[in-house]
Formats: sequence, C-alpha cells, structure tokens
Amino acid sequence: MKIHVAHSPDSDDAFMFYALAEGLIDTEGLEYVHELQDIETLNHRALRGELEVSAVSIHAFAFLTERYALLSSGASMGDRYGPRLVSGTPQRREEIRGKRIAIPGFLTSAYLALRLYEPTFDAVVTPFDQVEDAVLDGRADLGLIIHEGQLTYAERGLHLIADMGEWWYSETGLPLPLGGNVVRKDLGADITAKISRHLKASITYALSHRVGALDHAMKFARGLERAKADEFVGMYVNDWTLDYGEAGRRSVALFLERGAQAGIIPHRVTPEFVAP
Repeated sequence: MKIHVAHSPDSDDAFMFYALAEGLIDTEGLEYVHELQDIETLNHRALRGELEVSAVSIHAFAFLTERYALLSSGASMGDRYGPRLVSGTPQRREEIRGKRIAIPGFLTSAYLALRLYEPTFDAVVTPFDQVEDAVLDGRADLGLIIHEGQLTYAERGLHLIADMGEWWYSETGLPLPLGGNVVRKDLGADITAKISRHLKASITYALSHRVGALDHAMKFARGLERAKADEFVGMYVNDWTLDYGEAGRRSVALFLERGAQAGIIPHRVTPEFVAP
C-alpha cells in the first residue's frame, strides 16, 4: 500500500523523515512516497484531502479535523522560541499596530500567533523565503520569519521586534505549537497506528544517528553552514517531536482555543491524536 507523505523542504523536516526516506526502518509493507512543498501549500492540499499524511500548521489543523487526526509524533514546538517578527529599524510593540507585515500565509501558526500578539495589522502574504526581502525592499514594514531565517535575519541587518515563542511562553508557560503531522482518518485505525509507529521510529532513528541524518538534512538547509543547521534541527526535532506529551497537547488545545476566542478560528476545536 502506497502512502503519500508530504513535508516542508527544510532541514528539520528532512532530518525527521530521513529514515523513512532512505528505507532505514521496517515499514510493515507500507510504501512511503515523499513530496516536498512549502507549508502553506501543504495546508491547502490538506484542506482538499489530497494526502494521506502531511506536515501542516497547527493553525491549519483547526480546519482539518473532519478528515485528519494529529499523529502523536512529528511536532514542531517552539520552546521559548519561534517565528520572529523583524524590521529594518528597532520598534516598540505599540508601534507595530496597523503596519504592513509580511506573513508566510494565513493558515500558518506564525500568523495565528502574531494575530494573538497584535490583532491589528495589514497582512502582506509573502512566500516564506522572501519575507526578509519584502522588508528590505519596502513592500512591508515588518516581516514574520519562519524556518532557517530565524537564525540568520540579523546577518541582513534586520532587528528583532518580538519572538512569538518567547511571548507565548510568557503568556502560558508552555511551548508554542507550530507544526504537526496529520493522517487521514479514512485509512482506518490499523493503518493510522502503523503510520504513527513508523514516524516515531524515523524520528528516533534520526536522533540516534545524528551525523547521517544531518548529512541528509543539509541538502535542504538553504545555505546554512552545518553548525547552524544542526542548531536549527535541534530547535525543532527533539523530545517534543517524539511525543507532544501532556504539556504539548495542552498547548495545542489552548492555542486553538485562544484563536477561536479571538475570532480568528471560527469554531471550537478539540484536537484528536493518533498514538503509535
């Protein structure tokens, strides 16, 4: 049976899926076909139910609950760090209200976090890898950076205004839930449990074979030197990735609840998780 699995073409997802992509673990008769696209594209593909397994934004999951459940492994959690709001000049929090902010997509968790942090701004949807350029060339006053740019924005002369993960921790004492992997529920309980086992095994393998997994991830590191790529992978592939745990599940539920209370998500959401 073929299972189409999609994730972002970045170093942390590549690290996570290394063992599955390279056939290094027993997949119990399932054949995984990997597809790589940016997260906002995957969010919209999941809305259409196109993929059996996909990385999605936790924000997007709010609109996917009829078709998909969250796998217990594969989370990207910002443990006192996360998407970073930057600008060309230093600014205070109260100064960003009403400004043009380049965002990587309306379904991203970065956007939801920013709307909770500052409800009033003019969103300029921009491909995630062009957000810094949008700030530097004046298309936006500020930019919301995800992926590897979180570590390199200062090299381009940009200033940190707010870190969404640090802000969420100050609000809740919890890590910021950014991304997760979903599985289509119509596959049935036996297959979804198998997929959950395989993803956890892939993450476990990568963490215990870090050199080989990082070699694989470097193909997707978008110019990061190896030490920086290793740092970035460590930020988003760790114990939280092996399993959300009680705190991680609580943070997912709270993040979506805050989004619903703010009217950003139009309905209440009860997250459903598939255990290995």
